Formats: sequence, structure tokens, C-alpha cells
Amino acid sequence: DVGTVAASGLRAMRYALEVPDVGTVVASDMDPVAVEAIRRNVQFNLLADKVVPLEADARLLMLQMDKAFDAVDLDPYGTPSTFLDSAVQTVADGGVMCVTATDMAVLCGNNKEVCWMKYGSFPLRAKYCHEMALRILLANIESHANRHKRHIVPLLSVSVDFYIRVFVRVFTSAGECKFSPTKLSYVFQCVGCEGFHWQPLARTCSSKDGQTTRFMPAVAPTVSGKCEQCGWDFNMGGPFWNRPIHDAEFAKRLLSNLERDKDQFKAYGKVHALLTAIGEELTDVPLFMTLHQMTSVLKCTPPPGNLFRSAIINAGYRASGAHSNPLATKTDAPMSVLWDILRCWIQEHPVKPSKEKTPGAAILAKEPTIKANFSRVYQAMSQAQLKGVSRFPENPEANWGPMARAGTNSKRSLPQEEGQQGSGESGKAKMAKVK
Repeated sequence: DVGTVAASGLRAMRYALEVPDVGTVVASDMDPVAVEAIRRNVQFNLLADKVVPLEADARLLMLQMDKAFDAVDLDPYGTPSTFLDSAVQTVADGGVMCVTATDMAVLCGNNKEVCWMKYGSFPLRAKYCHEMALRILLANIESHANRHKRHIVPLLSVSVDFYIRVFVRVFTSAGECKFSPTKLSYVFQCVGCEGFHWQPLARTCSSKDGQTTRFMPAVAPTVSGKCEQCGWDFNMGGPFWNRPIHDAEFAKRLLSNLERDKDQFKAYGKVHALLTAIGEELTDVPLFMTLHQMTSVLKCTPPPGNLFRSAIINAGYRASGAHSNPLATKTDAPMSVLWDILRCWIQEHPVKPSKEKTPGAAILAKEPTIKANFSRVYQAMSQAQLKGVSRFPENPEANWGPMARAGTNSKRSLPQEEGQQGSGESGKAKMAKVK
């Protein structure tokens, strides 16, 4: 295992102490102060035979060790994009890459041009922005892997607290890399009602005997120049990863193992909630709408979430929540069906007509093409909710979020041991044995 930008080496220590049958853990950092901290923590935790501290540029280190590591953990402050090309080369075939990104303002659309520079994708500001951030990161990792005839298979992708983190396996196959364009899509989002439609980049065509696969441009466009529901224009974003961002069986095994060994995890409640929410997601449906977002367009009181999802299921489609937003509704139903369901709801719960030309007024001016059935169905209920299992725990403290970036002043030095010359708390070495 290699840990890049390792800082004090805490995660490297945990890998060495907590992962069964782990071999060698390489903890690298360019900062000599950080590397000295790693060395001291290695000694303090008696891990000299497992953890190797290195003062090195992680990018160069990984380039020098082709397919050498079973696992690579990238957890920089900010973007991981500068490390990805080296990382996809150093991980062994079938190995795991764990990648964290904390530059959420960039990935979620506040700085779109910067996202394009770093990740090769143009994000949109929308309720689904955190899921789109995950999909942009996965698309970027796939892009780097393809340059070396490799491809990725996502195991787990999470948006939590103030960052996103993905776990992917990396394989070598020039043939599989040819399918990468079919795994990417662009999204068209209406600026009026915020409804969206996604456009795949490519498609495959098989010969009659099924022996040959051809790669073709996708049939386009999926939308006309104006939104069919409200008449407003579209914004276009992407490309992003359109395939599943989780391996459902892997997530299920994780949850099972977590419940079996719950006493070993201090953060059991938070991790269990996250995996529970992930386990209920539709894995083959990119992005989502929120009920509050849609009813705010129509200026109406929203129906209960379970009734809305029941109406979707009764119309012959699937629906679920999403771990990245407690108000999300993921569904394979087209936008026209979702708006028709709300048109039917408003027929039973009238709203005051708007005299202004608004997206909501334009939507309500059309008659629904289906008759919504709001009868409750069992599948619309969250199984975790029925069992009283938390899915979205509260933050551990007020103002929870990222701390300031560590300084890069070369004159910094390690805090001195207690008893040596120093002033106040800064004179004490703050190290704790990893349990």
C-alpha cells in the first residue's frame, strides 16, 4: 500500500495496524517536517517493520514503481487531479485506488472553468451537484487510466461531510478501454424548471451473429432547443460517468461485516447510516430531482415523499432516495411523468393561478397525460426508515467542515517533546498511539 501526501502518517499507521495480512505500507510526503513526524509515529507505534516513511514527490515515486502496489490512497488537501496519472500506473492489476477530493466549490459548479482545467468536465449548479461531482471524478480517473490501456470499476463512491471519496479497482485491458466513451454522458438542465436529460457520448452496435461490436456516436439530440415542459432554455454540462458508482454486492458485504464487528468501530453509527442509504440507491440511474425543488417551481405544497414515490412506482417506474441528499428522488421515470404526477396532485390540491409568465405557470397550463395513482406501495418506503435505522446522521459539532490548509513554510519544525524548551502547548509533542 502507498499513502501519498501522508502528513503525520496516521492513515498509514491504521493500515498497518488494522488491515489483516498487510505487507509494506509506504507513507510519502514532500514536507521534511511531515516525514519526520511520520518517523516518530512509526517508532511510537512499533511499526518499523511495516511502515516506510519517504520524503519524496508522490508523483515521481509512483512513476518509478509500475504496478507495484495493491492499494493506493490519494487524500490531498484540494484536488487529486495532479496525482491521478501516476496513481493509475502504480496500482497493481485488480488493485484498489482510494481517491479523495475536497475542492467541492470547484466540482459543484462555483468555479466551472477551474473544474474544466482540473477534471476535464464542466459542472452545473443543481441539487444533484454532489453526485455529479462523484461522477466527474470517476470520469477523470477513467480518462487517466485509458491512456495506459487500463480502466476502472467503481466499488463505492461517497459524498460525505465536506468532501467526496471514491474506491475503484483498476484493470488492464485495451479491449475494455474501447467501451469508455459509452460510459460518459453530457447533461442538459433546464434553466426554468431545472428538469434534466442526459445524453450519452457513444453507443455500441453488435453484428447479427453477436461476434462483432462496433462503436458508434450516440443518437442525438435527446432534447429540442427548448424545454418541452416549461419552454425555457437548457444549460449543458459534463461529461460525467453514467454507469453505476457503487458495486451493490460490495456495499452489501461491507454493511454486513460492519454490523458483525460493530464494537470495533467508534464511528459505527455514521458509517452504518451511510452504507444503509447507499444500499437503497438505484445504481443504474444517474442524478436525481428533489420534490421540494419541483414543488417550489409550481408554488404548491409538496405531497409526502412516500406518496410521490408511490405514484412513480404505480406508473410503472422505479424510485429511490440518494445518500448525497436526504430529499432526493432517483427514478428512471422521464421528466414528463414526474411533472404529470405533480399536475395531478395540484388538481386535488389547487394553487392560486399565477398571472406572470413563470416556468411553473407554463407547466400547469398543460393537462397531464397520465392519471397519477397515489395509493401507497410498500416499495416506496425506505427499509431503513421502517426499521428505525438512521440514514443521515447529524454533524458531530457546530460549524463542522474542513480546516485550514497546512502551512508550507520550510522553516517550520516539529513540536518539541514535553520537558524540552518550548512555550505552552506548542512545546509539547502531540502524538497518540493508534488503537
